[in-house]
Amino acid sequence: MSKRLELIFENEMGANVTLSLDNPVYPANPLVISAAMDSIVAQNTFVSSGGEIVAKKAARIVDRTVEEMEI
Repeated sequence: MSKRLELIFENEMGANVTLSLDNPVYPANPLVISAAMDSIVAQNTFVSSGGEIVAKKAARIVDRTVEEMEI
C-alpha cells in the first residue's frame, strides 16, 4: 500500500497542473498543505506548458493498494 499527495493547481491557460509527492506525512494537515500551495503560487515556483501556476484548486491523498497474484 502506498500513499501519494497530489496538489492540483490551475495555470494561465486554465488547465490543471498536478504536483505529486510520494509517502506524505499521514494524516495530512490541510492548513499546512494550503499554506504550502499558497507559497508555490505566490513564488511562481513551477511553470507548466500552459504558463505559470496562478491558483490552487485542490489537494488529495491517493491511496494505492497492489495485490500480487501468483501465476
